[in-house]
Amino acid sequence: MHFTRFAAIDWSGAKGKRHKGIAIALAETGPSTACKAGAQDRLPAPRLIRPGHVWARSEVLDWLLAAADEAPTLFGFDFSAAPPIAERGHYLPGETDVPTDAKSFWAYVDRLCDDEDLGAASFLERAHRRHFYFGAADGTKRDFLHHRVCEHAFNATGGGKASTLYDAIGAAQVAKASFAGMRLLHRLDGRVPVWPMDPLPAEGSVVVEIYTRAFIRLAGQSGRKVRSLEGLNGALAAFGSAPADFARAPNDHETDVLIAAAGLRAIADDPRRWRPPGLTPALARTEGWTFGVV
Repeated sequence: MHFTRFAAIDWSGAKGKRHKGIAIALAETGPSTACKAGAQDRLPAPRLIRPGHVWARSEVLDWLLAAADEAPTLFGFDFSAAPPIAERGHYLPGETDVPTDAKSFWAYVDRLCDDEDLGAASFLERAHRRHFYFGAADGTKRDFLHHRVCEHAFNATGGGKASTLYDAIGAAQVAKASFAGMRLLHRLDGRVPVWPMDPLPAEGSVVVEIYTRAFIRLAGQSGRKVRSLEGLNGALAAFGSAPADFARAPNDHETDVLIAAAGLRAIADDPRRWRPPGLTPALARTEGWTFGVV
């Protein structure tokens, strides 16, 4: 791979202008300056971008566009880039004039949302309310549990169940974050490629979708979250990284992105990750794929 930097972004779909749930980490190539003479070579520890800053989603977009021009960077966002369509033939069955390819759907979501700071709650709560589960009043939850092909592939590995974009209730839901993410992806069209909707270029920066918890698992850590410096550094070591330098215990948003950035760097050269057996041209155009799932 031609990338020299690897960024992981923990995203948020929360209402408002600034979001404590957003965090960004960047890992670079090259030997670690933290290694002592004679010690085993390790890659530089990933670092947080603007640690302690409460990000706006629009700020993340601005940062990404600037960073993409500075150096060839692989950006991983922890949200789903499109709803499932292979299972039912439509993103929102029964609706008319809804696009059936991801890029057109991103534009459609953006056009219908009037939320501040790239939010998308209005899309779920008003524009297409009947398609989303907000609680028992909506009926049986299992009737809303539709998944993409890559989510079925991830679930089959035994690493836990990927959430569905139609479940909009609870702390673990990814619906609002993902539809807000689609608004960001729409703004990248023609500026930074989004894999696999766009082909992988021979040079320059690329955006992919990731699951941060998949990297926690790949690093050999148990559980869904890492909440200690010891656990963080254990995961980083599994990816060949020097330990992180923290004067305090990191929070789980920080450990998510630090581990994912190191994990992206570790697997980006693996051609299997870019050519998963379940990814067809039709899925690339409509559903996309979570980078790293094979």
